Amino acid sequence: MPAVATAEKPAEKTEERPKRPPPPKQNYFQKQWKELHTAPWWVKFRLIFNTYRKLCTIVAIFNALAIYFTSIGKFGYAYTHPGAFIVGNLCVSVLVRNECFLRSLFLICNTLFAKWTPIWWRTGISSLLQHLGGIHSGCATSGLAWMIWRTVQLVQLSGWSGPAVNAFGIITCTTLGITFFAGWPVVRNRAHNVFERWHRFLGWTSLLMTWVFSMIATQFNTETRQWEYNPIAVPEAQEFWFVIGMTVWIVLPWTMTRRVPVEIEIPKKRTTAVIKFRRGMQQGLLGRISHSAVWEYHLFGLISVSPKADCHYMICGIQGDFTRSLVERNPKYLWTRELKIPHVSNTSKLYHKGIRVCTGTGIGSGLSTCMQSPNWFLIWIGSDFRNTFGDTIVDLMEQNVGEERRIIWDSKQRKARPNVVQLIKEAYDSWGAEVVFITSNYQGNMEMMEGCKRLGMPCYGTLWDF
Repeated sequence: MPAVATAEKPAEKTEERPKRPPPPKQNYFQKQWKELHTAPWWVKFRLIFNTYRKLCTIVAIFNALAIYFTSIGKFGYAYTHPGAFIVGNLCVSVLVRNECFLRSLFLICNTLFAKWTPIWWRTGISSLLQHLGGIHSGCATSGLAWMIWRTVQLVQLSGWSGPAVNAFGIITCTTLGITFFAGWPVVRNRAHNVFERWHRFLGWTSLLMTWVFSMIATQFNTETRQWEYNPIAVPEAQEFWFVIGMTVWIVLPWTMTRRVPVEIEIPKKRTTAVIKFRRGMQQGLLGRISHSAVWEYHLFGLISVSPKADCHYMICGIQGDFTRSLVERNPKYLWTRELKIPHVSNTSKLYHKGIRVCTGTGIGSGLSTCMQSPNWFLIWIGSDFRNTFGDTIVDLMEQNVGEERRIIWDSKQRKARPNVVQLIKEAYDSWGAEVVFITSNYQGNMEMMEGCKRLGMPCYGTLWDF
């Protein structure tokens, strides 16, 4: 049949709609906020009421009950030996911040429980070791509370007939109180130098006042309400030995302070400083550095290929006066403590396999773990790596962490930020990991932790309690 010709219909005119303006550019965290904001309440609760706060709460409640029962006459031992509770709490508070104690505790746990114990036990150990600061805060608060109670007790029992002990009690309460408030996160995170000066130097003053108060208070008998002036009572008192222990824990780390030669590399962008020190280090350690022996110490992660290497590095982001001075002054020597502080990455030995997530200069805390163990997978997110972090750090990473166990996301090169939680989940499943360690800024850390917790991945993030 012949084809039937059909007339073409004229194209309909359509009105051109005005183009909508492009949405404002958002960073990764803004894009993910809607999803993360809907995280289950139990995820948020676990992140807020973490092991740190649990330990602090347990210690504080125990001491609060002890003070209450002592006040109503139901705890006779504490009524006759309150100094033991004052100095005992302060001694434990100092002990859990002592480098020697921490290195020993981490070594024991990593040696006894590595790999063979159930995963819940190993993650519990990591959580406990990471959050020992909760005991520090709880015991310090309780020691101050006992000190106030003891001072009030002495004033009530002796009136003002013993002005010396009353005066030293009030002075000790004041110095301990200022030391306590200087350590609050609001002060510590916003005014680091204020925290350093008041927390350290008034802490030392409090130690001296505690010595004097403990020796004088032993001379007052709370049962007879009389001053006995018995020198033999000083070494017989429990608080005397607690003060000795506390003094040792405070002084010991300072005996390991040294002025050491350093070499500083300033990458092209001049936003970081890479500091080179002599001798190698084991993974999972933090180091303190300062321009002076006792003033303004700052904490950074250590990067080392192995404990037997001839050097190790710190990478410092230029944020405040101290880090800016590293670029401007380029010092040849810095003060540091030779005995370093372990952090949660040091417990990587407990696990068969794990994921180490770092953003920006957070690589300083995590790179050693991946270089010294082939069982750890590295995710490093940053921008313009060589110009920002320097050839030294990038070369160390490329030479010691194989391509099969690393994801390096350059936001400048890719012109986009990743979905970090998805990135972690894919690596976690493909690598067969047991745990995730995260080092990032506060907001990034919290949001990645929320995502990991929600997806059932055990994870540990950055702490801001040093």
